Amino acid sequence: MELPRIVAVGNEAILELPQICSYLLLEGPGLIVTGPHTDDVVGKTILELLNSGGFEPQTLICTASKLEEVDRAEARAREIEAGFLIGAGGGRSIDIAKIASMRTNIPFLSLPTAASHDGICSSQASLTVNGEAVSLPAQSPLAIVADTGIIARAPARLLAAGCGDIISNYTAILDWQLAHRLRSEEFSEYASALSGMTAKMIVERASDIRPGLEESAKIVVKALISSGVAMSIAGSSRPASGSEHKFAHSINRIAPRRGLHGELCGLGTIMMMYLHGKDWKMIREALAQVGAPTSADQIGLDAETVVEALVNAHRIRPERYTILDSGLNRDAAARAAEATGVI
Repeated sequence: MELPRIVAVGNEAILELPQICSYLLLEGPGLIVTGPHTDDVVGKTILELLNSGGFEPQTLICTASKLEEVDRAEARAREIEAGFLIGAGGGRSIDIAKIASMRTNIPFLSLPTAASHDGICSSQASLTVNGEAVSLPAQSPLAIVADTGIIARAPARLLAAGCGDIISNYTAILDWQLAHRLRSEEFSEYASALSGMTAKMIVERASDIRPGLEESAKIVVKALISSGVAMSIAGSSRPASGSEHKFAHSINRIAPRRGLHGELCGLGTIMMMYLHGKDWKMIREALAQVGAPTSADQIGLDAETVVEALVNAHRIRPERYTILDSGLNRDAAARAAEATGVI
């Protein structure tokens, strides 16, 4: 079970970074993995802070979620004999840093600039391999430093997407329970309870979550971290990834870059709750309250793409059993999408 030793969440939490590195007995040089935009948002600040703490930092700018960028990060870390890595930014930078840290067997710190997905805490990473988004095992962060002042200034769409990713825990758990009953898959009551509680909290507080508010950023960040902890307890992404994630990845295969990960998971959750015979209207209402899309056309997806994604979603990670794994025919897929208003 891999869990972060320190989680710092709050306004100006980034200023605690040198003290956190010292407390963890980290030694420089530190390698900061970030993106072109996030380097301006936090990268330069981190560089200055670590320099003041004597950690001899260097920065690597990554521009794509690809294995080639992981190779670059790994090579740079070995070249400078880095003592630790920091993933600073969105999902791309954090995922690259967490895989590179596993390859080089050095600690990794997560410093998110947006609350858009639960990858800020999990031991899974999403990268593009041969043109497709795939989930890869990675290293959990030794520490998480989430500056809610910075995160609150991120685009509103990212916060809403983060809520969609958390809310998708509802159907992930239902699929996990189904796999436990029908396939005797190992099931963790504790991980399931934590994941479910996290999703329920976001649904119940959906009306309080507003872009630009630091308190909203804090709510979502803490929920994302809890979701990541649930995955660490389970030893897999099962508590937070089920049929709704298969749908999201299926969309990415057919129509790449049409929606954010959390947005696609949110749409998938509406339909999967319908297929499970549960309260899909509750999910749709909560997503609407946080500003996440509840219909495909809101993110430029046509009905045919949604139906095709549903029909083919069971081919994604076939080893992970979900309600989709018997295979939906086109009529059933269209009925589920139409009945829920997704198309």
